[in-house]
Amino acid sequence: MSAADPRSIVLLRHAKADWPQVSDHERPLAERGRMDAAVAGRKLADTDITFDLALCSTAVRTRETWKLAVHELAHRPKTVYEERVYEASPGELIAMLNEIPDDVRNVILIGHNPGVHGLADILSGSAEGDARARMNGRGFPAAAFALLSFEGPWKSLEPGVATLADYWAPAE
Repeated sequence: MSAADPRSIVLLRHAKADWPQVSDHERPLAERGRMDAAVAGRKLADTDITFDLALCSTAVRTRETWKLAVHELAHRPKTVYEERVYEASPGELIAMLNEIPDDVRNVILIGHNPGVHGLADILSGSAEGDARARMNGRGFPAAAFALLSFEGPWKSLEPGVATLADYWAPAE
């Protein structure tokens, strides 16, 4: 694979979490979140993207979201549970994506708002169809995902270089 080949990034926000008396990091998914995570996984499967790598926050709700979503995919990618994804800013998320080796073509990042929505907005210099209007109109709800594409090495990923190819949210 050449560093100039097209790459895909899916930014998946964790599904709806419950609010028990635990720390924010330890919050589990609510029942609706468990259902939406599986639906998001089926929608991800419909994209026909074979993910090479999943970067997932260490928070309980993101790990549970990924466990339910990945079950719907034909291929299980290598998954890295990354503490830095939790509460990361868009700039910090870009820095993590810049570290990905160039033999990795397609990545899914499972994280939190406002970082995930901000990252999708910042990276996408252009958008296909009404994807940007749908994404920004909805505010990136729980279990939503954005599909971005760009060309070049991971270290060249920066604001405006990607195309927002699609956006999906559970209520759509």
